[in-house]
Amino acid sequence: MGEIQIEQLLDQGNTVSIKPQGHSMYPMFIPGRDEAILEKAEPSRLKRGDVVLYRRDQGILVIHRIIRSTEEGFYLVGDNQHEIEGPLRPDQMKGVLTAFIRNGRYVSVRNPVYRAASHLWLFLCPVRVPLKNFVASWKRRIRGRREGKRE
Repeated sequence: MGEIQIEQLLDQGNTVSIKPQGHSMYPMFIPGRDEAILEKAEPSRLKRGDVVLYRRDQGILVIHRIIRSTEEGFYLVGDNQHEIEGPLRPDQMKGVLTAFIRNGRYVSVRNPVYRAASHLWLFLCPVRVPLKNFVASWKRRIRGRREGKRE
């Protein structure tokens, strides 16, 4: 399904299922495995924490999370990123995530575990990069110790 088709289906009020590509929304979406279930976005109803499908002025469709909204527009960031994009105009918002499918399991964005994880992830946005580096260094240490014991 092409990008134009996706927008047309959403505009007509259809629910659309897509498999996000790339790693900007990792760990929310694993490319090739997870599916995003989207409905038409009503910009006046969008809020912090919503995952939206939007069209960049350069032309591509992107799925990211709203980190804040102001009178100037929406500010978004990928779950695996730290650079905030915005302000984006309301007319750029095409779809909003209502659920996702992970490993064949349907999960609503109203699920309390998802909501808690989403809020925590937004809260951690300012420290994501150092946290990611810290976890990676510990993984390397643990791997190094395991390999050292095998020799």
